[in-house]
Amino acid sequence: MLFPRQGGKGALRLLLSVLILAAWKTGSGQVHYSVPEEAKHGTFVGRIAQDLGLELAELVPRLFRVASKGHGDLLEVNLQNGILFVNSRIDREELCGQSLECSIHLEVIVDSPLQVFHVVVEVKDINDNPPVFRAREQRLFIPESRLVDSRFPIEGAADKDIGTNALLTYTLSPNDYFSLDVQASDELSKSLSLELRKSLDREETPELHLLLTATDGGKPELEGTVQLLITVLDVNDNAPLFAQAVYRVHLLESTANGTLVTTLNASDADEGVNGEIVFSFGSDVPLNIQKNFKIDSSSGEIRLIGRLDYEETKSYEIQVKAVDKGNPPMSNHCKVLVKVLDVNDNAPQLAITPLSLPVREDTPLGTVIAFVSASDRDSGVFGQVTCSVMPHIPFKLVSTFKNYYSLVLESALDRESVANYVLVVTARDGGSPSLSATASVSVEVADVNDNAPAFAQPEYTVFVRENNPPGCHIFTVSARDADAQENALVSYSLVERRVGERALSSYVSVHAESGKVYALQPLDHEELELLQFQVSARDAGVPPLGSNVTLQVFVLDENDNAPALLPRPGAGGAGGALSELVSRSVGAGHVVAKVRAVDADSGYNAWLSYELQPAAGGARSPFRVALYTGEISTTRTLDEADSARQRLLVLVKDHGEPALTATATVLLSLVESGQAPKASSRVLAGAAGAEAALVDVNVYLIVAICAVSSLLVLTLLLYTALRCSAPPTEGACGPGKPTLVCSSAVGSWSYSQQRRQRVCSGEGPPKTDLMAFSPSLPQVPGSAEERQHSEQEHLGKYAEWPKEKDLPVSESITYGLEPHDVALYHKTDVQRKKKNPFCSCKEAASTIQMRRNGGYSGTRLNS
Repeated sequence: MLFPRQGGKGALRLLLSVLILAAWKTGSGQVHYSVPEEAKHGTFVGRIAQDLGLELAELVPRLFRVASKGHGDLLEVNLQNGILFVNSRIDREELCGQSLECSIHLEVIVDSPLQVFHVVVEVKDINDNPPVFRAREQRLFIPESRLVDSRFPIEGAADKDIGTNALLTYTLSPNDYFSLDVQASDELSKSLSLELRKSLDREETPELHLLLTATDGGKPELEGTVQLLITVLDVNDNAPLFAQAVYRVHLLESTANGTLVTTLNASDADEGVNGEIVFSFGSDVPLNIQKNFKIDSSSGEIRLIGRLDYEETKSYEIQVKAVDKGNPPMSNHCKVLVKVLDVNDNAPQLAITPLSLPVREDTPLGTVIAFVSASDRDSGVFGQVTCSVMPHIPFKLVSTFKNYYSLVLESALDRESVANYVLVVTARDGGSPSLSATASVSVEVADVNDNAPAFAQPEYTVFVRENNPPGCHIFTVSARDADAQENALVSYSLVERRVGERALSSYVSVHAESGKVYALQPLDHEELELLQFQVSARDAGVPPLGSNVTLQVFVLDENDNAPALLPRPGAGGAGGALSELVSRSVGAGHVVAKVRAVDADSGYNAWLSYELQPAAGGARSPFRVALYTGEISTTRTLDEADSARQRLLVLVKDHGEPALTATATVLLSLVESGQAPKASSRVLAGAAGAEAALVDVNVYLIVAICAVSSLLVLTLLLYTALRCSAPPTEGACGPGKPTLVCSSAVGSWSYSQQRRQRVCSGEGPPKTDLMAFSPSLPQVPGSAEERQHSEQEHLGKYAEWPKEKDLPVSESITYGLEPHDVALYHKTDVQRKKKNPFCSCKEAASTIQMRRNGGYSGTRLNS
């Protein structure tokens, strides 16, 4: 036997073959198993030890082992139980390819003695491989001019399985142009071709995508597919086609310049230059599109080159033309619809439409004053507007419709409090951040006559000197009406009444427009001290409203009355002269006669003084006259040398400016002491008694005049200060407007009982505005003129009032205090005297007079 000279593996294989052959001859035959491919690890194949007749206990001692030609790891034997099992994946197609039979040959070897067994494991095919085409797609180029029934071969699929699993059937996806033709023979594989059933039109169908499916005969069936891409070759007979007839694009109105709007996709079914496309806007594109957009002629890109504004143009419809470069060129059109999206770039707009301006202050609540409309050029939530008004009172906004409001009166108006309202309406949109706008409306409140004219004071006090010229302006009243226009137009009039026998309008008048009060005739202090009346102020409203003010016109005294001599009852003498009989035995200082005179004026103008005129020839008279009492007394003892008839001229003079005088003639007859008649003695005795009761009356008058002068100066100073701080009033008589009247009875007392302190008051209940006091003088029998003269004599008792006393003389007189009451006053109230002498006088006077049960009388002046 010849052995090839090969080393290594070839020699070993040869030696193994010889041994196996020898063992085969000595073994007991072969064992056959089968297993499906792709069986899992551990799959049972057969009980190989049992089938070979080997005991399990002798497998290990006899070194049981399995050998395979190149596939030793696919199958393995478990020496514990003698079972052959699958050790790793078995792929029939990998082991045997397309061979119909596929087996794994195993050689089982045991020692002691050496035995070799042949085991065949058949690998059965399963349908684990689908049909596979060589390429995923097959391209066919078929001119559109090919005739029907033309055939176009295509490649089939291959299946790695065998038998039925590799038996393939083909199907073609449904279409109108091609059918599948399959040619089969026993010796050759199947031949596939496409058969044209319908004429091709490249413009209609430039390309066909067909799906060829190959299905094997396995269970389950497996498929394989291939795409058939059939391109119909072209002739230049097609215009460009856009991918979309209408392109829709949405852009924010805030989009920046240069932004790409869209890219047009157009194609031409032709090829070459016939398929090259040029883009452009249509010839009829509006100018605003050309300003805002541009198109790239080759790429079809449309870009923004202008500014978009949703409020101006909400959308753009752009006509685009695509033209190929064929000859003749062919074109097509499409439309690009650009919709502009709104952004919150517009503030709201307000419009206020007044309905009833100005508004009457008595307008009922709920009245609509104005309409407010708000608008926003933006859309959606950006255009939703809410409105508010400031101030909230007395108006409010009531929504009537979308973005429409009514400005309604919510609370009562008062023009006198607020005459004009400036309302600010704010509109705010719903954007984020929101935009707002404001508008203002001025609401003027129209006046209603709901306020009566009002004076600054309820009453005024005016001082006017008597003997004023007729038509003299004495005062100006002024009333203010808080209303406006005709409702505030005030007219003045007198509240007519009667003053004694005469009408008030005969004394004064008031100018209807200016409020100036005029005295129509000269006023006489001696006739009328106080004229009190009311002036009415009425406005021009409908109905008119009015109010009244009280004027107290005090007529100030002028020295217009000369002293008047009073005849003594029962006195003799011719031509009104006073005749008296005087005893020569009277001593020095004896009162022999008394000159009585009164003055109808008051104050200084009524303060009388008496002066004895020098005798003719300058002879010294043995008589003198008291300066203030008018008493004529002897200066020495009368003797025989004195003339039996003495004629005395007494000058009676007041203290007015200028002073007025009267002259009294006194005839004295000197008689012996026994010749004086009794009647005359009784008369003198009565006169002496009266003189004792009315001693020193002129002293009272002097003190009263001083007090009145002081009060007058103080009043004038206060009046001047008030006049400087207030607008001046014109008038011929210099009217005053003092706000405080301090009246003492001293200044008004001097009329005596004859004038009875005459006061003319207005209508209405009395008010204690002025208190005038007169000393409580004993009533003297006789006429009013005699009683007045007696009062002046009683005032003379105070001529020598103690200067060191703190109690004011004038006020003591006012409250009716006698000289001997002063000491009592000092004992009872020293402290109050130091703080306020005037008030202390009043309180002390009340105390003192209560102790002596009376002492002063008062007269209230009503206002």
